Formats: sequence, structure tokens, C-alpha cells
Amino acid sequence: MDTKNVIAAISLSAAVIILYSLFFAPPPITKENLAEKNKTEQNSDAPSLDQKETITEITREEALNQNKRIQFENQNIVGSISLKGAAIDDLTFKEYNVALNSEEKVTLLTPRNTKDGYFIESGFITSDKNIDIPNSNSVWSVSGNNKLTDRSSVKLSWTNDQGITFEKEITLDDKFLFTINQRVINSTKKEFDFYTYGQIIRKEIPDISNFYILHEGLIATLDEELIEEDYDDIQEEKFSKTSQKGWLGISDKFWITSLIPPSGKEFKTTFDYKEKFRANFVGTEPLELKGNSSIEDKLQVIVAAKRVDVIDGYAESLNIDKFDLAIDWGFLYFITKPLFHGIDYFFKLLGNYGLAIIAITFCIRLAFFPLANFSFKSMAKMKALQPEMARLKDLHKEDKMKLQQEMMALYKKEKVNPMSGCLPILVQIPVFFALYKVLFVTIEMRQMPFFGWIQDLSERDPTSLFNLFGLLPYDVPSFLMIGAWPIAMGVSMFIQQKLNPAPTDPMQAKIFMFFPLFLTVILAPFPAGLVIYWTVNNILTMAQQVFIMKRTTIKTTT
Repeated sequence: MDTKNVIAAISLSAAVIILYSLFFAPPPITKENLAEKNKTEQNSDAPSLDQKETITEITREEALNQNKRIQFENQNIVGSISLKGAAIDDLTFKEYNVALNSEEKVTLLTPRNTKDGYFIESGFITSDKNIDIPNSNSVWSVSGNNKLTDRSSVKLSWTNDQGITFEKEITLDDKFLFTINQRVINSTKKEFDFYTYGQIIRKEIPDISNFYILHEGLIATLDEELIEEDYDDIQEEKFSKTSQKGWLGISDKFWITSLIPPSGKEFKTTFDYKEKFRANFVGTEPLELKGNSSIEDKLQVIVAAKRVDVIDGYAESLNIDKFDLAIDWGFLYFITKPLFHGIDYFFKLLGNYGLAIIAITFCIRLAFFPLANFSFKSMAKMKALQPEMARLKDLHKEDKMKLQQEMMALYKKEKVNPMSGCLPILVQIPVFFALYKVLFVTIEMRQMPFFGWIQDLSERDPTSLFNLFGLLPYDVPSFLMIGAWPIAMGVSMFIQQKLNPAPTDPMQAKIFMFFPLFLTVILAPFPAGLVIYWTVNNILTMAQQVFIMKRTTIKTTT
């Protein structure tokens, strides 16, 4: 089998698979899978979180000024907690801009009576319909400090007409963690049962990437099982499961809103849609509140930018089971996450993620150096054998069987494996996918510049051949945005293929000549960091291949 044909077939197949999986492949979750998951739902005596409410939509600014609020701020976030409902419903990330050339900061949470309401509720509920409990219309009072920071907590309270007081003491760390200590004080002689709950509500589906390789929607790890439910799945059918440990939340590409239930206590998690998306948990075992006594519980809320050090740090320090999966590392986790840490190491060393990608490319080439050497030696021998192979084809052009026998005898005599040329391609495919995943899902790469015209390594090269890379004063359509780095990648691939054995079949030769152009067009919309990796990898491959070819000689007999 001609090595050139094999490489061409594998490379073309890989490119088609990449293109299909990114733009056309359907979501992997099926109705049957959802039905199977919902079999895990278990009955519980805990009351429902459903609440009838009528909301008139207003602007965000009007909503923030409508009720009294507790302000909060630390080095990373700023926002407020509404005293009406005691909901965390206003949060902005101080370090992240909406767009590369914008000073507007990313706002995640917003009040319930806005069009895109997104907020967090918590507290106690009861199945006793004769007891008044605080709801979204209850106005809480503040005791003592009236601003929440990483150095000062706030205390909220609400008392019903039946002699029961509900309290919340909220603390904030220096990053993204809210800790809510909840307490119920009974000043009567009666006994009651209460259940802890936490709930995230989102009214609308946000702008999402809608890529097969990234989950955006409702997420949890429950008893070590990762649960990922898309918005449209939950609109069709709710998900529910009772667990002993875990966490739950709503995940965006770069942001996570999550709840960590009280540790050591069983809870029921529900994802559903009732004119709004809800991710909530309710404790399954009631807390017994005796007369003239109190009960308390603690839950944690993390509303974070999905920085790897932050997510992993919380997973370890708070002992949150599999919280690192809040970042969608994908099925190549064992490659993707180490690859990120390698890039991050070189970034800290070199100060630029583009240089870090180039450095990790060198490391990858070095790791596979022996394998590539073996492959390139075989390819060099194949190229050296081409005159002899052409002679055999002319000699036995009327006898295909005899030709195959002679070719196999030649391979055996010269110890050449025509399949070995596939190895570099096969090795590069998982690394390619893993690096694309890193660039796509990690916020560390977001809006990170390289040199020259590349201002964001996680986005495509913004230049185009069709306006001479910005020299001509007009914009080109997106499908013609073929930038300088994709072209450099295509050129390097064209030169590289000249070093390989050429197909003897004219049609195969034409197809193979077209392949670098094909990949240039395919990879043009990909993140610039990925194209830089591929280009540098091609250059290093050529250098290694030239070195091997110069040292490889074959003597053949006629």
C-alpha cells in the first residue's frame, strides 16, 4: 500500500470528522438516555419549591433601584443582594470585559423581574401549610454591617406572625465563594419540620456557542456521576435524582453558577423548566425544630469565572466531589488538562500564551521524536524506492498480481513498512483535538494576544488574503476570512508534502496537491492559537524529516 495514499486518506477523513463534529453533529444526548436518567428520580416527602408569582418585566437599572439592597464587593466581583426575597441577583466580574475592545464588564446575574433574570435563592421550606415562610416577596431586614466584603459578613432576618424567625449570615471570600449560614429560631412551644433548599433560576437561554464539543446548560456531579443537560432537553423533560454528595449548577462557556448542598446529608436535585429554567436541591431528611429552640444549616454558592486554578482550588479546599468538571475538558480529559497545565507553565515562564503554545509544540515533538524518527526513516526509504517501484510497475503493468508480489518482496527485502507513514498523523489527531478544546473552553486563553495582528488567540486570525491583509479598505465576508497564519500553515503543509513519496497515480497526485489548500480553508475559522501550533508543528516536522532523509540511503538491485 502506498504510504502517500494512506496519509491522504487518513488526513482527509480527520478533516471531515473535525468539520462535521464542530458544525453539523447533533447533540449526543437522546430521548432514550433522558428517559433512562429520569428513572433515578425518587419520591421524597420534601415540599415543592413551586411558587405562584406575577412579574412585570422592567429594565435592569429599574430593577436594581426598585428595592433596598445589600452591596457586596471583593477583588473579583461586585454586585448586590436584594432584601426583597434575599436573592443574590446582581453580579459583575471586575476583571473580564464583554469584548476585546470594550470596557464594559461581564455581568452574569440579574434580578428576577428583568427579561433575562438570573438569580440564586436559598432558605428553608416546610410541608406545613399553616406556617408562613419567606418567599420572593418577603422583605428581609439587616442587622449590623450593611456591606458584604471578604472582610465583613452580613446578617439578614425575617420574622413571621407565628413567632418564627429566619436568619441568614452571608460571608464572601476573596474570589467567588458565598457561604450562607441559615438559621430558624422558634419562640413558640410547637414543633415543626423544615427542609434546606437552594435554587438557581434563569429565565432565558443565553447566547451559547452551540458546539458539539462544549456543554452549556444545567450541570451536576451527583454521587460521582457527571450530569449534563442541555436547555432544550430540560424544556422537554425534567431531570431528578436523589444523592448523598455532589454539587449542581448552570454552566456557561466561561462562567459557572453553582450550589454546594450541606455536606453529609442526602438531597434531591431537580432540573426543570416552568417558564424558567430551575436547578435546585432540597434536603430529603427534615430538620426537627422543637419548641423554644433553633436549627441551622450551611450551603455554599460559587459564581465564578472558570479559571482552572480557582475551580481546582475550590474542589480541593472545600472537598467538592468532581467540581473540576465544571470546566468541560471533554472525553480526552487525560490529554486536555495536562496540556493546559503545560501551556500555563510556559505562559508563566514566557509571559505570552502564543509563545507558550510554540514551546509546548516543541515538547510534543520531542516526546514523539523516536516514533517520528521510525516513521520518517520508513518514508525516506519509500521515497528512495520510487524509481525501483516505477520500474516494477512498467515491467508488470499487465499482471497486477505479479506486481503486488514483487512490491511486497521489495518491501520485505528493504525492511520498509508502507503503513508506518501514518503514525505522525495518528499521533497528531488527539493532540489537535485536545489543544482545540483547551483554546475553546479555558478562560485563561480568552482575549490573550500573540504578536502583530493576533489580539486573541482563542479567536480566528482576523486578517484576510482577499483584502490583502487589511491593505485594501473593505471588509470581506466571513467565509473569505482566510488569514495570514492559516496561509502560512497551508504553505508549510505544501512544502512538507514535497518531502514525502509522491503518488504514481496522476489522479491521486492531483488530490494530494489540493489537500493543503483544503486544510487552509477548513482551519481558517479555527482559533489562531491552534493554527500557530499546526504551523510550527509542520516546520519542526519538516526539519526532522529532512535530517532523516539525508541520513537514509538504499541500494536496490535491478
